[in-house]
Amino acid sequence: MTSPSDRPLAHGFLPERLPVPHLSGSWTRLDALAHAAAAAPCREDARLLVAEACRSDELTVLRHRTARLSGHRARAAAMRVAVVVAACGWTDLDPVSPRSRRAANEEFLALWSSLAHRSDHPRFVALPTLSLLNWAPLRKPGRAIPVDQLARTESLVPIVRWSAREQPLSRLDRLMLATVRLEAHGVWLFRLAETLAGRSPGDCAISVALRRMTRIQHALHGQLRSDTVKLSLAPATGQQCAVLTSLAEQEALEPPVLLASDAVLGMGGRMGVGSRYQLRRHLPAQHRAWLSTLDRRSASVRTLAHRRGPDADAYRDAQESLVALRCAYAELVRTATQPTTRGRLGSTRPMTRTARRNRVTVDGAA
Repeated sequence: MTSPSDRPLAHGFLPERLPVPHLSGSWTRLDALAHAAAAAPCREDARLLVAEACRSDELTVLRHRTARLSGHRARAAAMRVAVVVAACGWTDLDPVSPRSRRAANEEFLALWSSLAHRSDHPRFVALPTLSLLNWAPLRKPGRAIPVDQLARTESLVPIVRWSAREQPLSRLDRLMLATVRLEAHGVWLFRLAETLAGRSPGDCAISVALRRMTRIQHALHGQLRSDTVKLSLAPATGQQCAVLTSLAEQEALEPPVLLASDAVLGMGGRMGVGSRYQLRRHLPAQHRAWLSTLDRRSASVRTLAHRRGPDADAYRDAQESLVALRCAYAELVRTATQPTTRGRLGSTRPMTRTARRNRVTVDGAA
């Protein structure tokens, strides 16, 4: 399901091609189920929709046809399943666990498991799948444009909306689109990470790359603050807040672009709760492998944390800008969970050393 051009360096963690806006053939049933579940007023209503689809054997038919899907369309189908899982409040379930059969419909679990096996991505129900495969440009591009450039320059709309068609985009919709834009603009961070990997202190390229990383992270910080203002004016429902809270409980909110900066700058926690492994486990296997390689190759750069001089100063500036960026993203998430418009957008001042190691959650900063 991957190709050489599907490396994270090419388009960040955005897909190689534009996400599939409509499924075809018998898969239109899954498309319709995802749209209906996302717009359902509560979990119970979403689960009733799944139960009705199971009674008609629609999902069983789709499970048998999973192997026929191309990689591109398998990812599109997985996004629809992720939407249904989130809408039903099943984000804590493992589809192959016997315990899950007591909470969710067995036919739906079988389709979920089949798509996870098809893509070798068992934990795809997370913000990366829900966001990075759930967007489209408002207007059809007239020529071949790289997918990250499209996401940066075009107005975006969600493929599966978390609000009804006749209503304005919800806060959850806008949060997902803001994550896509963050990833698209953050492509430069991936390229700088590749530049820094393997360099040793004293290399003349290190301070230049670190200063550029700081400038880009400051620009992304401003972008997130602007997105937060717009998001605060959008409507929200209890169901959408429950979806976001459920994802946060699974530590499935950290945008991949922030994980890439963390791999270079060493801002992650120890192995265990809140560790890099915990935050990355929802990513596809090839993306996790790329980040692990970046961890190893950036070890020399991270020794600047214990040194003095211009390179060390540039390294600490980059760390501080990443802290501010994570704070801004955490504020965006907090705003998305608020039932009414907040009078104050909150602070994004630098955090304490202990707080810096904490993951992004709904109730706290990164």
